[in-house]
Amino acid sequence: MKILIGLLAALVITAGGYFGFEFYLQQRITNDVEATFASVRASGAKAEHGKVTFDLWRRTVTIADISGELTADPPVRLKIGRVVASGVSQPDTGRFAASRIEVTDFEAAGSIGTNTGLRASYQAPRMDVTDYAGPAGPLRRLESSNLADIYRFALEHFSAAAAKSVEVPALTLKFTPSGSSPAAGTGDYTYSGMALRDIKDGKIASSTVERVAFTVAMSPAGKSESLTGEIVNLAAYDFDASATLAMLDPARANDDKYYRTYRQLTAGAYTASFQKGLKMRVDGVTVDDVGLRPSRLQFPQLMAIIDSAPPPGTTPTPEQMRDLLGKVAGIYEGIHIGGATISGLSMDLPEGVFKLAAARLINLENGKIAEFAFEGLAGKTPQGPVTVERFALKAIDIAGLMRTSGEFAQPGRTPAVEQLVGLLTLLQGAELKGLAAPYRSVVPRLGRPSSRVRPDNNANSQVNIDVLNLAWGQFVGPIPTRARVTLKMAGPIDQSDPEPFKMLAETGLTSTSVNFDLGATWNEGDRSFAVQPGTLDIGNVLTAAVRLSLANVDRGVFSLNPLQAAIMAAQIEAGPVEFTLRDTGGIDLAITQQARQQKVSREAARQAITDAIRDSAMQLASANPDVMAVAGALTRFIENPRGTLTIKVTPRGKVSAMQVLESIRTGSLAAFARFQIEATTGR
Repeated sequence: MKILIGLLAALVITAGGYFGFEFYLQQRITNDVEATFASVRASGAKAEHGKVTFDLWRRTVTIADISGELTADPPVRLKIGRVVASGVSQPDTGRFAASRIEVTDFEAAGSIGTNTGLRASYQAPRMDVTDYAGPAGPLRRLESSNLADIYRFALEHFSAAAAKSVEVPALTLKFTPSGSSPAAGTGDYTYSGMALRDIKDGKIASSTVERVAFTVAMSPAGKSESLTGEIVNLAAYDFDASATLAMLDPARANDDKYYRTYRQLTAGAYTASFQKGLKMRVDGVTVDDVGLRPSRLQFPQLMAIIDSAPPPGTTPTPEQMRDLLGKVAGIYEGIHIGGATISGLSMDLPEGVFKLAAARLINLENGKIAEFAFEGLAGKTPQGPVTVERFALKAIDIAGLMRTSGEFAQPGRTPAVEQLVGLLTLLQGAELKGLAAPYRSVVPRLGRPSSRVRPDNNANSQVNIDVLNLAWGQFVGPIPTRARVTLKMAGPIDQSDPEPFKMLAETGLTSTSVNFDLGATWNEGDRSFAVQPGTLDIGNVLTAAVRLSLANVDRGVFSLNPLQAAIMAAQIEAGPVEFTLRDTGGIDLAITQQARQQKVSREAARQAITDAIRDSAMQLASANPDVMAVAGALTRFIENPRGTLTIKVTPRGKVSAMQVLESIRTGSLAAFARFQIEATTGR
């Protein structure tokens, strides 16, 4: 009996101690929670909570009915039904750990800027966090009226925490009008299967969303319409909060370094359709190496852009537009993207289905895009189908384009010459490959054909452009001193086309091909300017090549000051010129056309052409006897088709290029005496 009484007493004492200790911990945890909320209220924010309970046996802390409001402009409100932390512990002083945290009935709401007319609200029935470890309370005082400090406060605590995963099975985002009138962009976004993995030191290894479904009010062409769609399999890899923290830190306002924010962003299929029938689909999106530049992306600057946007339904003034475009240009200068690809774009248009295999961006940095390209384009025009293998723009100064657009936005103001020429610096090349299009959609009719012109039998034929390359650069001020154009194309021709294709059509040709390559470069070191290569190949007609050079070309020639440019141009000296022409059928075409027009035989037509050459040479021989040798070579070239004619012109000493041009303009022969001219023919 004594043993039983002693055992019972021990059990009573133990139980009393357990519940007494649990009560002690309950009070301590309650006090700690209240102290945390009190510190938030001390910053000027509102923060309240309901009952706090603690289960010692399961090491579980429960906090009910959490609510708060941050007094920033615009204010942000937060509400949580309950937070349950299981397997809690205190690994170190000031640290809190839990094997699992469950958040239920999460709600947050706030306005977006002051002029957008939109209010955003988030709702999530449940959030689950596993293997959490982080601060047991606020790391510092929160400036609740400063929105930038609120974000910085949150990111600082995020960087001090770690978790194996955060899962949100469902999240709803709603955009509603913040005023009485509806605003474009209102709608619902529903996120499913959100998950964050391996959170530590302000980094997230991966963030994924299985599906986003949305319904949004749009206003295309001033008409109210709804857009519905979904995106699947969104993912972000290797997020680093340090770049965002730098944006929020005023002390980093002069930091010109790029900080990587994401290693990669991806998205699966995106489908969307407008209420009135337009549908589109994107198979996938990939963005690599995303970085931010604190000196161009300080948080106050971004908020200023949102706040400076005109209210919905209003038209911005030219001054507002110029200011807004200038600020947006700064955003482009603050973002780095190593590369981005949109693949498998298709749209249902009234003319038919438009398809694009891929759109690619290469290296956005300092407001400039190295290349932006479209690949595999297929669509329709009223004249028929159009396909493009590739179209690309090179070295696009997108930030400069935004600022220039703002300057041009002023009504009634004619852009200065410097501004117009300066547009050349905003783009340094374009490339087109594999274009196949209906003839009349590329070469429109220039006028009504006369009764002598045959019917247009090529109306349904196609023009094929294999390659069209345009490139320029090496600027002196806004003027490029290096340029090159390359063209390789084939297609039908008729008598309604411009010269020289009209002339070819009159000879009976119905199609031809053109290969053209011309390059020009100024060399500042030796002050020379050269045209090389310079080639032209017209199928079944001729092949021509030219090499030309100028000497003593000073930098001042490229000045926008007309007087300075003229003074410098007067010092330019003519250099050697070499011209090579190969007949691939053009001579026979010219003789046939001459015979038809003069109503004579082909031989008589050929003789008439060679006689005209000799007569012209006799008139020029007094200025330079070398002209007779050229006339002889040219005559042999015509008398023996399918041959090659080469003419070399070499200045005798220093010859002013401007004097040569003036002689050509006035018809004077004096300048010809200062050149040695050689001509040869061959096969």
